Amino acid sequence: MEKLRIVVADDHSIVRMGVREVVQGDPRFSIVGMAANSSELVRLYGELAPDIVIADYNMPGDEQYGDGLKLVGYLLRQFPGTRVLIYTMLSNNLIFSSLYDLGVAGVVPKSSDPEEILAALDAIAGGRIYRGACMQDPNSVLPGGDDIEGRIASLSTKEYEVLRHFVSGLSVRDIARVLNRSVKTVSAQKIAAMRKLEVDSDQALLTFCIKAELFQ
Repeated sequence: MEKLRIVVADDHSIVRMGVREVVQGDPRFSIVGMAANSSELVRLYGELAPDIVIADYNMPGDEQYGDGLKLVGYLLRQFPGTRVLIYTMLSNNLIFSSLYDLGVAGVVPKSSDPEEILAALDAIAGGRIYRGACMQDPNSVLPGGDDIEGRIASLSTKEYEVLRHFVSGLSVRDIARVLNRSVKTVSAQKIAAMRKLEVDSDQALLTFCIKAELFQ
């Protein structure tokens, strides 16, 4: 039987090597390429046409491809024949739900046993969607009042940038580094955005952004 060809994408080499070690132990799969960022992943897609991609949710990228939901959406639009398995440090099932809505074949948290990668690949190889124990039904209600568009329109460009990175899973400190702003400035912009969107917690903010499809 012909092996399923896999590309692994993660910005940490130790993770890429670990995933390769786990996957290559199964004779059904072959690792044909590894990428350290979004641009490399897109290039390998075009060159190798893999059957499956195992990709981190947060990776260095550029303005064209980005990471997180933006990157996943791009991959699934441009390469609809490839199945995407997300391997991530995140544990928020609102993001997981959005990933499944986009069309990923599975999500595996990095906190899980390595064998779960093989369980996910087994499901994907059989034409099934892998939904592990990490996946639960998210809250389906947008927080706040009814004027969703008005609240979004009130955001400044800088506040919008902060929220985009927040939804991708970055901390305030990481966002400050990426945007070359101080932690204090980013924190203030995030708080201002929360006030404008009428949410009072990080969880509510994430729920709003995902359910309003703010960055899709």
